[in-house]
Amino acid sequence: MMANFYQFRSANRIFTGVGVVKTIKDNIHQLPGDIKNVLIIAQPSMLKFGYVDTLQEALSSAGVTSAVRSDVTPEPTIHYVEEAVEEINQEQYDAMIGIGGGSVLDVTKFFAVCHTNEQSVREMMGIEQIQKPGVPMILIPSTSGTGSEVTPNSILTLPEEELKVGVVSQYFLPQQVYLDAALTLELPKPITAATGMDAFTHSLESYISNKANPLSDMFAMESMKLISDNILEAYHNGKNETARENMLLGSMLGGMALSAAGTAAVHAMAYPIGGSFGVTHGVANSMLLPHVMEFNYDAVEERLEMVAQETSLSKSGNANDVLESIQSLTAELEIPQDLRAFGVKEDDVSDLAAAASNVKRLMDNNPKQMSVKEIETIYRRLLL
Repeated sequence: MMANFYQFRSANRIFTGVGVVKTIKDNIHQLPGDIKNVLIIAQPSMLKFGYVDTLQEALSSAGVTSAVRSDVTPEPTIHYVEEAVEEINQEQYDAMIGIGGGSVLDVTKFFAVCHTNEQSVREMMGIEQIQKPGVPMILIPSTSGTGSEVTPNSILTLPEEELKVGVVSQYFLPQQVYLDAALTLELPKPITAATGMDAFTHSLESYISNKANPLSDMFAMESMKLISDNILEAYHNGKNETARENMLLGSMLGGMALSAAGTAAVHAMAYPIGGSFGVTHGVANSMLLPHVMEFNYDAVEERLEMVAQETSLSKSGNANDVLESIQSLTAELEIPQDLRAFGVKEDDVSDLAAAASNVKRLMDNNPKQMSVKEIETIYRRLLL
């Protein structure tokens, strides 16, 4: 059923094209305020391949000085953000630029709002808890996965709770986004696979969610088309600029879809195995997606038929083909399928299921109610 009421919000401006990052010199002063000094939060690989140098040169030519921070770890914790904010706030920055994968973009959002708010990071947890806007923000993704560059969401790991949580705020939306496929050409195959399937999960879950609506459907379907048509080419031939551009666009559209409709049980179940066992977000979603969709099948068959008819995931237009194609994709992309490889044991299943069931924001968005026992059954399917 379509949601009766829905809304959409995203980044203010989006710039696309191979090499588009260089045009930041022409656009940086369109940000609100007097931009003289910025902090760049960068993935280490962006330094290695010279993209940060290119960015700094462009900023310098626009009369803007910049500092660089490149210590963001995958799946960042709340403790990392708290400590980093304390250091960052000793200086005054007029804007923040995040260039990297989802973790880099997510922490950049926190750095920006913590530069202007007196709240602690813990007080910002939840939905729309942040009191006022941060400094202007530019986000530049280097992977085709999270879509974080266009969402009001950020994910942090809470080690004590052994959980990942999603924080939502209108102030996490950036003023500018740059989609530059050149930044993705060196992505290793495992990251291409996991982030690409993560983006696909965003779109498919948004398409079958209880809050699906005409806007989210439009973004989700186009995202699924782009990803299903290009992910294998990007994986096997990473230097293919066209495939990389299409994956980057598909990822962004997936972010727009989830902003409008939200994700569901796959993400709810992914958070505990990420928080407790360090399974990266993209891998966790990829592992769970076919099993959760199989559980949801009788509630979403009509929607899956639309996916089958509109994408390359089926030749016959049959809904079941979509599930089989997802299984085939994850196999060819060599995405792990055994939770035991990450240290998960049978004794852990009940705790994981209890934690997942408590992610009410996402579980309530699932098109079919899922009991704790049913969650346990899905986790056990991944204990090979």
